[in-house]
Amino acid sequence: MNLSFLRIFMKKKVIVPTIVIVTLVIVAVFLFGGSNESAEAMLPRVKVVRGTIVDKALAVGTIEPENEVSVKSKVTGVVKRIFADVGTYVKAGDPLLEVKPDPTPLELADAKRQVELREVEVDNLTKEKTRQEALIKAQLISQKEYEDFVRRYDEAMLQLQISREKLALLESGRVMIGKTQIESIIKAPIDGFVLSRTVEVGDPVTPLTTFQEGTVLMKMANMERLIFKGTVDEIDVGRLREGMEADLKVGALPNDTVKGVLRKIWLKAEKKDNATVFPIEILIPASKNTVLRAGYSANANIIINKKTDVLTIPERTVTFRNDSAFVKVALGPQQEEERVIKTGLSDAISIEVLEGLKEGDEVAEKPVKKIE
Repeated sequence: MNLSFLRIFMKKKVIVPTIVIVTLVIVAVFLFGGSNESAEAMLPRVKVVRGTIVDKALAVGTIEPENEVSVKSKVTGVVKRIFADVGTYVKAGDPLLEVKPDPTPLELADAKRQVELREVEVDNLTKEKTRQEALIKAQLISQKEYEDFVRRYDEAMLQLQISREKLALLESGRVMIGKTQIESIIKAPIDGFVLSRTVEVGDPVTPLTTFQEGTVLMKMANMERLIFKGTVDEIDVGRLREGMEADLKVGALPNDTVKGVLRKIWLKAEKKDNATVFPIEILIPASKNTVLRAGYSANANIIINKKTDVLTIPERTVTFRNDSAFVKVALGPQQEEERVIKTGLSDAISIEVLEGLKEGDEVAEKPVKKIE
């Protein structure tokens, strides 16, 4: 009997501490688990602040000179000397390079023979002119006959002059035709910088004529007037108007912002990387603080609308339902209410609040969806 009592006593002694432990675990789970759920229910909050909202359209492109001039030669030959290299600033009339005439032996021989033939013709007509003058004085020929001879004589003199000028061009590359000086030294047509050079000393040069474009020797531009040439997506082009301001971010100048004005919007779209885009041009005024170079890649933010000192909240905190906007407004440490607000301008990050909130109010962030 004493042994039975001892066994019962030992069993009760084991069961009592077990019940106590289980009870403590349940209480702890309830307290701490409920606390975590409550903490998770309270989402982060952001304040309603005053700020600036800018609605803009993005254009991608490059910076180029407004007017780029191709320098060409009026005489044929080879490049003899180069006076101005790439990057040099020159004024209109400054020498750029010299073209040495390089006629073929056949061309040179033909030019010389043409001069000789014209000289023989002029000599004969000069002798005939003396006789014709004597005949007209004696009234042995009519006035019309004399005028026809004079015209033929003048034409022969002109043909001789043309032949000599052609020979001079082939031999020296310099000749005066009327009041125009044609020479083998190519001069700058404008004030500006030499952007590129496509020939070296000894390269052949094809002249600019009515029938051929000629060899491009250099390209020049006045870098005081630059333009941004780029494209905008078809979604944004309908909101653009000529004269809108633009902020340009140049890839090579990450710390500088260049101002510009939208000057031209193309009427016809282009296909680029399977997207429909419209070309645009933005005029860039001369800037003393930023050095721009032709060919810089840049992004242009064309300002469609801009509002300053307005109430703003992050757009991610707003829920749109049935053409209305809702936010959860904090009323206390653990109290919130859903409120209808009236919104205005948006830049896809922040949104303007017109009605329903005041500066300093707090709105709750939306809960983050868990990935299962």
